[in-house]
Amino acid sequence: MAYLGEAIDAHLVSALGDDPALLRELRRAFLDSALATLDLMRRARCDANWRIAAERLKGLAATFHGNELIALADEAIAGVPGDPGVLRRIRKLLQEIDPTA
Repeated sequence: MAYLGEAIDAHLVSALGDDPALLRELRRAFLDSALATLDLMRRARCDANWRIAAERLKGLAATFHGNELIALADEAIAGVPGDPGVLRRIRKLLQEIDPTA
């Protein structure tokens, strides 16, 4: 599998060109949105909220061609709400983009 950050960067470069400042800004926006969605998943107290947050994460990942994150979102959608293993793997994947995440 491709490294998530590389997949995002490749998609952004193909869509926007090689503007380092813009790439950093959009990468940060992706990460902030993914982390906010992960937080929603952590706080989900019912199946519906879990599924909606996981589907939101999948949509975000698809926008940036993040296949690894899409697969984890699919796993979350098919699994049980609050699955700590899925949450941990999503967090770990996002930390590849920014270790402080």
